[in-house]
Amino acid sequence: MTASRDSAGLPGALDGYEEIPPLGMPPAEGVIRVRPEDFVVRERLGMAPEGGGEHLWLRIQKRALTTEEVARLLARHAGVAYRDVGYAGLKDRHAVTEQWFSIHKSSATDEDWSSALPPALQVLERSRHRRKIKKGALRGNAFEITVRKVRGDPGQVQAVCERLRDTGFPNYFGEQRFGRQRGNVARARAMLGGQKAVRDRFSRGLYLSAARAEIFNRVLAVRVRAGSWDTALVGDALVLDGSRSYFVEEQITGEIAARVKRGDLHPSGPLWGAGGPPTRAGVLALENEVAAGQPELKVGLSGYGMQHARRPLRVIPKDLEARWLDAETLQLRFSLPAGSYATALLREIVRYESGCG
Repeated sequence: MTASRDSAGLPGALDGYEEIPPLGMPPAEGVIRVRPEDFVVRERLGMAPEGGGEHLWLRIQKRALTTEEVARLLARHAGVAYRDVGYAGLKDRHAVTEQWFSIHKSSATDEDWSSALPPALQVLERSRHRRKIKKGALRGNAFEITVRKVRGDPGQVQAVCERLRDTGFPNYFGEQRFGRQRGNVARARAMLGGQKAVRDRFSRGLYLSAARAEIFNRVLAVRVRAGSWDTALVGDALVLDGSRSYFVEEQITGEIAARVKRGDLHPSGPLWGAGGPPTRAGVLALENEVAAGQPELKVGLSGYGMQHARRPLRVIPKDLEARWLDAETLQLRFSLPAGSYATALLREIVRYESGCG
């Protein structure tokens, strides 16, 4: 495809998600998720339980189950409504993951949870707190990913990891956000266009999130192609590292450029909603052009009461380490802030296939 360019010199909207580019050709290829233990995720909450209160908190290790499935199992066992179970974020099904759940239940904590729950769940820790765990109350996640049947140059793999540690990678939403064969985006189009009524609150949330992610990924892909995904442009909304706060910059000074280079600030992209982007100049033109190419999503999100928000275009991993377990098995360890996808980092290192289908 030949991309159009706007007056700011930025290429125009892409035609498809499949064209979303990595930074360069990954130096290796392999298979992930051959078994659940190959994809380990440990949640890092933004708070700790106080030890007392009406909400029972459980740190649970789950295997081959979704977060929603676990929440429903806990609600059923505790004899409470699903809405009385809290968690900070969704975790992968095809993985071994650790995360906190809260249950609004005033009874004692000495119940035999382990015997009542299926073998795929293990209670690692329990405590109490006066509040429910709310979605988004998350600092980040630590990952341990094993890639099997690897073919590639270990030296080049190490070089890419060193570059990612220094400069970060494009903060794409991963394929998990879009569902099998990107079905969540198609369902979002139908829901927002009025062709399909969705009564289940959880499903509505998934489809709305997929719609916002679709527009964001397309904007980010354009800026990756232009080489500006990690560079401040006139009119950018710059996000403070580790924060949701941002400010719009209409003059890129040397100080601003230096802060972006060292990771204090990040250019951001749109999480579409009412009011439209706060950006200016060519950046605003680009974001509006990309969104205009998705009319059902743009109009539907604005009319659904979703408020416009921003997401960093770049994320810099913490403690990224590559270790070879044998000649064909690579293990990657790293931590990411809340909302960033391990697969977005992985795709910069390995052209992967998933063993779970």
